[in-house]
Amino acid sequence: MPEAYHNYQRDLSYIIRWNQRKGNVPTLLMHACCGPCSTYCIEYLSQFFHITIFYYNPNIAPAEEYAHRVEEIKRFVATFKTKYPVKFIEGEYDPKKFYEIARGLEEEKEGGKRCRKCFELRLGETARLAKEMGFDFFTTTLSISPKKDEQVLNVVAKEQGAIYGIKALPADFKRKGGFNRSVELSEEYCLYRQEYCGCVYSLREYEERIKKQNEGK
Repeated sequence: MPEAYHNYQRDLSYIIRWNQRKGNVPTLLMHACCGPCSTYCIEYLSQFFHITIFYYNPNIAPAEEYAHRVEEIKRFVATFKTKYPVKFIEGEYDPKKFYEIARGLEEEKEGGKRCRKCFELRLGETARLAKEMGFDFFTTTLSISPKKDEQVLNVVAKEQGAIYGIKALPADFKRKGGFNRSVELSEEYCLYRQEYCGCVYSLREYEERIKKQNEGK
């Protein structure tokens, strides 16, 4: 865990202002976890970056859920109007890669060690591809979720960026009303909002929580 709180959204604002003064519009490979989380991130960053969305989530289960989420984000990217066009890339869906990194961590609660390993898997592949394709930066939409620790996410992104030699764009998209705006945009575009993060373990936690709530009625 990071030792102290850091304001990554402030760092992002500095980078945006610096590029605006220079007249630069950098390229950005943005890992996306789902359509709803992508909405505000695209609305905000597409004013300042040439964005390519990278949908890489081998953690999502079952396969039908994965396919549904892919179609929803594709639909949003295709219909949402932006200053600079937004492109879309779908990564390989290979759940075995997630289960390999989750081995031995199956009983971890959401937000624990297993989640960090999942972040490393997805952001590592994003960083690798960003470097390979010559992007200026990479980032992820994950920090928009109130359930995700932006401190951990930004540290992991920086670590993976260092491994592959590519700049991680710092962010905490839930700040400045980002999460609330994502809810508004999701409703406006009738996007499917999932009830669990994505993996079988988060689905299990969700189902257990619902069961307890029903038992308490």
